[in-house]
Amino acid sequence: MDSVVKENILAVTRCGRTAEEGVAFFRVALGLHYLTGLMTSEALDFKLIDKDFNRFIYHAIGKGHSITSVLQFMSGEKVVPVIESKRFMDAFTAHCPQVPPNTIPFLLSLNLGVAKNISKVDIGGPLLDWIERQPTPGQEGAPLPSDVL
Repeated sequence: MDSVVKENILAVTRCGRTAEEGVAFFRVALGLHYLTGLMTSEALDFKLIDKDFNRFIYHAIGKGHSITSVLQFMSGEKVVPVIESKRFMDAFTAHCPQVPPNTIPFLLSLNLGVAKNISKVDIGGPLLDWIERQPTPGQEGAPLPSDVL
């Protein structure tokens, strides 16, 4: 993750009206960048990637947070108000062009699937409902699998 991406994520964070909302904006913006980075055919060194993200998280919002906790946040119902927030989406679209907004449902679905495989818990709930309401690949505005890679 380069310094431009870090600054862009922090710009999205500053669009939150409260500290709590800013942290939520940070988590989602960062998590979407992380998940987008996984969409490659190249071999990934997760230990190195996670270390880089965790260092940035610590410097940006302090201890007690990690890329794991960011991804957990993004697989729960608390992510829905963020992704439905016009302020977040406007800020994210303006500051994070590396992640096309139309890929967000796919990325959240990917993260939710991994969470299900790891925890073996039912993934039904507000996030899955939100994902299911989004256009499917090939519909206008929806990403094709090749758009994400």
